[in-house]
Formats: sequence, structure tokens, C-alpha cells
Amino acid sequence: MRRRAPQNVGIDFSSVRLTHFGGLYLLQRFLQKLHIRSLLTQYVRFAQRNSQYTIAEELLALIYPIALGINRIETTHLLRRNGVFQYLTGLPAYPTPTTLRRFLLRMAAAALPKLATLHDRLLSVMILKPTPPRRVVLDLDSTVLTLYGNQEMARVGYNPQKRGRPSYHPLLCFNGDTKDYWCGELRPGNVPSAGGATDLLTLALAKVPASAKRVTIRADKGFYDHQIVEFLEAGRAQFVIVTPLSRPIKRMVVGLKYRKHGGDVASAEFQYQPWKWRRPYRYAVIRRPIPDDPNEAPTLFSIGHYSYQVMVTNMKLTPLNTWRFYNGRAAIELRIRELKGDYPLAKIPTKHFQANAAFFHILLFTYNLVNWFKRLCLPDEYQPMTLGTLRSRLLLIPAELTRSGNRPTLKLPASFPYVDDVQFALKRIRTLKL
Repeated sequence: MRRRAPQNVGIDFSSVRLTHFGGLYLLQRFLQKLHIRSLLTQYVRFAQRNSQYTIAEELLALIYPIALGINRIETTHLLRRNGVFQYLTGLPAYPTPTTLRRFLLRMAAAALPKLATLHDRLLSVMILKPTPPRRVVLDLDSTVLTLYGNQEMARVGYNPQKRGRPSYHPLLCFNGDTKDYWCGELRPGNVPSAGGATDLLTLALAKVPASAKRVTIRADKGFYDHQIVEFLEAGRAQFVIVTPLSRPIKRMVVGLKYRKHGGDVASAEFQYQPWKWRRPYRYAVIRRPIPDDPNEAPTLFSIGHYSYQVMVTNMKLTPLNTWRFYNGRAAIELRIRELKGDYPLAKIPTKHFQANAAFFHILLFTYNLVNWFKRLCLPDEYQPMTLGTLRSRLLLIPAELTRSGNRPTLKLPASFPYVDDVQFALKRIRTLKL
């Protein structure tokens, strides 16, 4: 006999101890281990009048929703009635969207550099975990954030997805080994990719720990500029930068003698001094046959039946290994995609540019907090996971908060499949030494 579905189920809106953010407790315990509330209070200070919330509380009221996938400030009102969330995070209440926007504007004018100082201080500690690095690989890239309102500094520039629409054009730098966000800047949409890159690289190189004896920069063709190359050489940094295919370079790559490798890949190299460059540099070339299927054709320069990719470098690797090393930079594009999809990087919260810049840096601060949480507290299988997958596995767990013998207990589902991972994380957090 088949079991019939229930038809007369009563509904009662009386429970105040339920939440679907039960796994937030793991992230909260990690942030507690970092003393994040105390650090925010200590570092980020500015005058506030008649404020119901402390500066640290308002920052945490932005950090937690970013991690939980509440992508717009307007929808944070869902947390105002979630008492378990407020209990777990230690927030006495939850600010309104208007309060958060006003806070961003005040903070941008008074304390954004102070948050950057705290971020750098934590990064200098986390880069040494679990062991101090012997090398640092920095990946440089920019992206386009299309705008649909009347935001300050919205400009029409390079926008391949929405041609003619105004945008922002942030510049981003990540550690290629640890996936940590290293430094970045929110810029108007008409600023070219390389605009301000030397200033950003100055900040990036200053953050390299003393244990690192080698620093390498990987960048795409938007950063192919003699000023950037000369700056990196002056800083004794290695670099691999993709080269746009100018007419002189096109003529050279066709006449080279190529060495064939497995998989129909061939490589060569040459010396070339572009116009306005101070001296010749070494260029590595990769040649591959164009696939028969036009849907699989690469978007590189092609002549006849071959496509070519050219990179300028001061590394001593062979052309093939230079290309393989550069291909590791593809991970930054995945991280930017994650920032736009799982984090609200593409959701611009206010009409004020400086307030949006403050949100930009708070978001990337949150990204690093989550990345450090994964690296230091979770099993190895979690390391390549995006925030969206991490949420579905651990953070967005239905839970009930109970109290027995004056001790609070967070009850999770009996059928929860990742019990061992939760126990693993709690043990790691208890024994974590920072």
C-alpha cells in the first residue's frame, strides 16, 4: 500500500530558535580565534554620533552576509528577524540597509586606509601559514563591472559584454599559490588595464615576506607596457606577460624554427626590442594547430593552420615551461568569476564612488577571511571549492538553538552527511595557533 502525503498539516509561526545558517558557527569560531571583533575595534576608528552600533558591529554586519550569499544590501533585512544568526555572530541587532549605506559613506571618508592596514597585518601573518613561502607568484588582472544606475565615476570604456554601457574597471592582484587576495583598486570604467599598475605593484611587492627569495608576476596583454617591465626589473622581480601581436612580432614568429613537443605543441624564442623600450627582451612563442571544429578554435593570433601565443619574460625557463607556468594564471579568472557569482562584486550597493570602494575592499577582506578559513580549518578536499559549494556543504545548514542546563546547544540534522567535516573543522579551530 502506498503511503499518502499528509493533507491536514498545521502551520505555526511561533519558533524563534530556528535558522538555516547553522554552519555559520564554524566561520564565527574561526573569526573569534582571529579576535576579529577586537582587531576591527582597535584598527578601524572614526567619530560616530548617536550610533546604535559600534564600527566593528557594522563591519561584521556586512562581512557575514557577503559570506552567506546575501548579495544585496536590500535583502539583508532577512537577518533582522533571525535571532539565532544574531546570537551566533554576537550582534545585538541587525542594521537596516539605509544604516549600512550611510556607514559605508562615512567609513570611506574616514577609515578605509585603516581597514587596509588591518587587512595587510593579517595577510602578513597568514602568508606564513603553514610554512613561510620561499617564492611568491602574483597574478595581475582587471575586470569590468557593468553599471545600470547613476553611480559616481561610471564611465564608458572597454566592456565586451555590454558595449556602450558605463562601468567600473577594478584592478586586482592575487597570490597564485595561496589564492589570497593581495591588493586591488576600484577604478572608473574608462581607465585602461595598465592604468595605475605600477602603483599597485609597488604595494604588492612591499607585502612580499622576507622568506620569499623570488617574486614572479604573471599578467595578460593588457599589462604589456615597457614602464611595467622596467619597474619589475628595477624591483628584481621576474615576469611573464602576454604580448599583443604587432606587425613586427607577427613577421618574426612565422619565420622562427620551432621545436615540436607532445600534443601538437611547438615552441620557439627570439630577442626583440620594441619601440621606446630601452633594450631587447626575450620572447617565448607557442604554436599550436587550429582545431577542425570552429567552436574549439582558440582566440589567439593565427596564420594559416596555426595559432600563436607570445610572452615576454626574464625567466630562464624554456619556452614550453614558460607557457606552462603562465597557464597557472588562468586560476585568477576563476577567482574573479567567483567574486562576481558567489560574492556580490558585481552588485554595486550605492551611488557614491567612495562608498562603493569601501564595499569593494570589505568584500575582498571577506574573501580572504573565507580563504584562510578553508586553508587552515577544513579538509584538503575543500581547498579548491568555491564559496557557493562551501555554503551548500557547511554554511547553510538548518539548525535549532536549544538550551539545557544553562548551556546553549546548536542542533543540526541527524542525517547531515558532513558530520566528520564539521568535527574536523572544530578540532582544527581549537588547536589553531596564530
